[in-house]
Amino acid sequence: MKKSSGGVVAAVRAAVVPVIEGLGYSVWDVEYVKEGADMYLRISIDRPDGITIDDCETVHRAIDPVLDEVDPIEEAYHLEVSSTGIERDLRTDAHFDACVGKEVEVRLYAPTDGAKSWTGILLPRGENGEIRLTVGETEKSFPRAAVAAAKTVFRFED
Repeated sequence: MKKSSGGVVAAVRAAVVPVIEGLGYSVWDVEYVKEGADMYLRISIDRPDGITIDDCETVHRAIDPVLDEVDPIEEAYHLEVSSTGIERDLRTDAHFDACVGKEVEVRLYAPTDGAKSWTGILLPRGENGEIRLTVGETEKSFPRAAVAAAKTVFRFED
């Protein structure tokens, strides 16, 4: 029986998170997506002092045999292990919670107060899971279902 994308992600997470954490890294995200004719399993890793290409290779080599053994994916796929990057996508509650106090950009499906994009300092989520920002002197709150995308913002210093 073919697993859904969510089922694949859950199975992969269960198999690889202990291995990756045992190497001293954390897992930021696991995605299983189709691009063109190809399927990609993307695992984003992080650690406090940053990620190098050698770290990605170390994790790739460590989880490849685990994935072969568990075999959570029926079709052929490409395994990619990468850093979260300077600007990281915020997709889960844990992502939003981890970035409280950081500058983020929130893009909405429909305009709120005349804008579809808001940039500000991320506040803790509201009691109903709303995404909250301080924009200048104003607090903005967006229902989670209204948020199309969100990411941290990195500003290069002169």
